[in-house]
Amino acid sequence: MMVRWGLVRVTGRSMLPTLRDGDLLVIDRRRAPRAGDVAVVRLPPDGHGRPRPLSVKRLAHRESDGGWWIDSDNPAEGVTSFDVGAVEASAVRAVVIGRLPPLRRTSVTRR
Repeated sequence: MMVRWGLVRVTGRSMLPTLRDGDLLVIDRRRAPRAGDVAVVRLPPDGHGRPRPLSVKRLAHRESDGGWWIDSDNPAEGVTSFDVGAVEASAVRAVVIGRLPPLRRTSVTRR
């Protein structure tokens, strides 16, 4: 049985200003995706057939064939459906349901 919830760390700037590099996200692997959701997506292989890493993307809209049009919140960064076309519904691996607040580093001083 697949674990329903998990954590994902954002790397890169494609989702700025919504998400920042290093943000820790809570994901739900069983939630049905909806247009407008931020999701963890398996992008298709690059032009040389090499697999790409999992990515955090905005689900813009559902295509008539059931696939998803994906986008970045930062128009200057990231791979989107303008680059790879719509992704298959099965490529949407999880829906982001929250972001954990950043951990504040505190120093402990000895007396």
